[in-house]
Amino acid sequence: MKELIENLNHKDKGVQSDCIKVLYEIGTANPDLIAKYYRHFGKLLESKTKRLVWGAMMALDTIGAKEPKGIYGMLSKILKVADTSGSVIARDHAVGILVKLGTLKSYKRDCVPLLIEQLMSCPNNQFPMYVEMALPLIDADNRKRLQQVIETRANKLDRESQKKRVAKVLKKLTNTS
Repeated sequence: MKELIENLNHKDKGVQSDCIKVLYEIGTANPDLIAKYYRHFGKLLESKTKRLVWGAMMALDTIGAKEPKGIYGMLSKILKVADTSGSVIARDHAVGILVKLGTLKSYKRDCVPLLIEQLMSCPNNQFPMYVEMALPLIDADNRKRLQQVIETRANKLDRESQKKRVAKVLKKLTNTS
């Protein structure tokens, strides 16, 4: 692991890309193996190399439940990258991070409003997936607000498949009210 982390700063961008890919794949299989390197991944969010940025975002997403305090501490940086990088992958994993942190009682109060912001501003093609991802965070305190956002956005969706996915989530929300 140490060698992979060290090579994230290698002069050859190909080596850097290979190392970040191996690291987030390891994290997918066993997050415990890379969790202690969360600061390194956070630093990569400042990279000029997009591949490293979204690779770091993927790694952070895989370890969100293992290092919640450290990742929560860099949440503003994570969301800034998601909003400004232009990378669908970065945004997808930022939402994944919000959901993982939001399932934890100590972070839910902060993460749910941030997730709602993402739901209000994300592109239509990502909206159904994000709404589905948000389901574990829905409770009596935020159900009504999430329903409002979903209903507002659902009317503006282009594709029938998007509308069907969102309708399924709305049905789950109204059946559990």
